Formats: sequence, C-alpha cells, structure tokens
Amino acid sequence: MSDVNIDSGGGETSLPHLLSSLRTTLHPETYVFASITGTHLPVPLEEICLFFREPRERTEAVTSLPSSSSSGSGSVSTTTLILPLETARKHNLQDHQYTYPCRMITCAVHSSLAAVGFMAVLATRLAREGISVNPVSGFYHDHLFVPVERADEAVAVLGSVREEAIRDLGRKET
Repeated sequence: MSDVNIDSGGGETSLPHLLSSLRTTLHPETYVFASITGTHLPVPLEEICLFFREPRERTEAVTSLPSSSSSGSGSVSTTTLILPLETARKHNLQDHQYTYPCRMITCAVHSSLAAVGFMAVLATRLAREGISVNPVSGFYHDHLFVPVERADEAVAVLGSVREEAIRDLGRKET
C-alpha cells in the first residue's frame, strides 16, 4: 500500500468544473526558452521562471550541442530554461541559446495534478486555431506559453472554452 495521496494538493479533478471555472491571466513579460549544457546555471535561480533537466540520453535534438559535461558515454546533459527575454539578454545568453518569444498565460483554477484532460482540451482548442502552446503544470496552477503575437487571441480562445463549458454544465443540470 502506498503512502502517497495522489490528490493531496486538494485541486479540482472534474474536467467540466475545471473548464467552466477557468480564469486566465496574461502576463506582460516576453519569455524565451533556452537550452544550456552542463550543470552551471548562467542565470541566478530567482530570475528563472522554470528549469528542467533533460534526460542524459543523446537524441537527434541534442547531437549538435557542444558538451561541457560529457560523461564519456556519449551523453550530453542539457537543461531547458524558461526565463524573461530581458533576463536572457542581461546575462548575455547568445541568440542561438534561446528561442520562442512567448507570453505566459496562467490558468487561475486550482487543478489537481491528477486531473485528466484539462491541458489536453486547452492545447487542442489552441491547436485548432493554429496557435502553438507549450504547457507547464505547477503544483497549484497550469501555465501556457504561447507566441507573443498570438497571446491575446489565445486568451480569447480560452475564454470561449470556458463559456462552452458553462453552457454544457447548464444543459446537464436541467
């Protein structure tokens, strides 16, 4: 028997309720995704929105990256950073190290980490409109990184998802 409670965060798991209570916040900053090799972070941790250590297995995507921390087994340690564009510039990250100027949309609904389908519905609706999205789940909220030039449109699409969910819930209750 496991000691882990998969919903100990108390978040919502009902997809209809998640969608119908969705509120979004579009953050003003422009963010970028950066890829660095090795274990040294070139930016102070408090200036990074998110970092994720990629698996050490060499893939097609990282074979062209120079390795400062090769383990000798043909693997490269890379870390993805999401950080404000101004922070990347301030710390002299080279243009080839970062890409995808985007805005962050925070989904202000406390979704459970065990909720099924929430991010899939949002990503599918954005994809239907031709809007790329890179979703990130935090402990309390989910965040969507969308292209700068489509950010306002993405917020409108998410608003329509919420309105449709409210209508659908109303139909089920009658």
